[in-house]
Amino acid sequence: MALKTAQQYIDSLRKVKSDVWLFGEKIDNFVDHPVIRPSINAIAMTYKVAHEPEWEDLATTTSNLTGEKVSRFSALFMSCDDMVKKVKLQRMLGQRTGCCFQRCVGMDAINAVYSTTFEIDEKHGTKYHERFKEWLKYIQQNDLCVQGAMTDVKGDRGLRPHEQEDPDLFVHVVEKRDDGIVIRGAKAHQTGSVNSHEMLIMPTLTMREGDEDYAVCCALPSDSKGVHFIYGRQSCDKRKLEEGDIDVGNAMFGGQEALTVLDDVFVPWDRVFMCGEVEFSNPVVERFAGNHRQSYGGCKPGIGDVLIGATSAMTDYNGVAKASHVRDKIAEMNHLVETLHACGLAACTQGSKTKAGNYQPDILMANVCKMNVTRFPYELSRLAEDLAGGALVTIPSECDLRNPEIGKYVQKYFKAKDVGAEERMRMLSLINNMTFGLNAPSYRTESMHGAGSPQAMKVMIERQSNMETKKKAARKLAGIDPRENLED
Repeated sequence: MALKTAQQYIDSLRKVKSDVWLFGEKIDNFVDHPVIRPSINAIAMTYKVAHEPEWEDLATTTSNLTGEKVSRFSALFMSCDDMVKKVKLQRMLGQRTGCCFQRCVGMDAINAVYSTTFEIDEKHGTKYHERFKEWLKYIQQNDLCVQGAMTDVKGDRGLRPHEQEDPDLFVHVVEKRDDGIVIRGAKAHQTGSVNSHEMLIMPTLTMREGDEDYAVCCALPSDSKGVHFIYGRQSCDKRKLEEGDIDVGNAMFGGQEALTVLDDVFVPWDRVFMCGEVEFSNPVVERFAGNHRQSYGGCKPGIGDVLIGATSAMTDYNGVAKASHVRDKIAEMNHLVETLHACGLAACTQGSKTKAGNYQPDILMANVCKMNVTRFPYELSRLAEDLAGGALVTIPSECDLRNPEIGKYVQKYFKAKDVGAEERMRMLSLINNMTFGLNAPSYRTESMHGAGSPQAMKVMIERQSNMETKKKAARKLAGIDPRENLED
């Protein structure tokens, strides 16, 4: 099957009969719901760019499984260059949508599970890897959108999964049958879950002895019986239900998160890729985390580019663009996004080949990249809010602007240098959307917690930093250990 167009992707979702809930109501037609549709449009952009000649090399590749042209979002990284193209693609899409375009989690999960299943089979003689390859061929040949599902709700974080008072607080196997398994639990904060055709379930942390039922990895259609999506709230989300689009800011595109409930969901064996092999839960978690933390070196700089552009435009409107302190702050914003992008690219170029043949980014650099992401978007947002001015949070509504009686006052008093009130209000609303408003998840908060909290990155940085080598270098130079002999 050929690569889907944006419209074909949107139309394909109409055939997905997912159980979606929003504001306490079941949503039968989620595709056209005004709160949900912007997030669907964001994914549709990933399908659109695959047909644009300028971006074909980034957005598509040749499948190592089928030899056919496929979306990069469903492909394996078969070289460091593939990972570089991934990060560049993500930056471009961040610039095009100004939000999370939701397919990166699935792409990164595919690559983590591919290499891990190979190693499980190598040790245990299982058939997980062949099953996974067949499933991935199906995904590629039908150009499907995959949701990577890792984060469990966790309950008491001080207890292991099998120690929880309620066993369902981590996704686990409740029954093994001749034809498959039955799983129960929930995955939290699931990016793009409602907008995906398939889910790839993974364990959320390193499992130990006693956690065997929780060491499960499998794939299932999003509309499988027993799957329920409870749509996540967004700041000011009901603005999407109002007439007009100014107050929304980015009215075309948006992100999406949901609580994904798995209520005794049946999964056939040919879609099960790990079932009880606790020692391989850590590799799949670390590899997914490495891939996904590297991804933030693409999407977050791209979204940051839009924020910088909007902020710079506001300084033009306000007549202060040439002020030295304004130029200094804009330069600092550019420095921050380029540093994030550089870290993402560094993780790619220093990557290595797995036993399965696909490539993994450098784990240390990937975690350094994501650690910076937990900080820099906050500073970007602060600078944007600083330069945009107080009107950012006191803008009159579009209803006021359009009102025949008082609209003339909004037009008069909200105009700026060379622009009318509406243009200024639109740009302010976009910045509001990106920094603390409708852009779900928020540029700031998602940067903090997406792909793991800052502490998770610090743990990995500590593990990967090779402190003994650094101490050895210091001892030599200090003369505690024998110094280098230049004549050798």
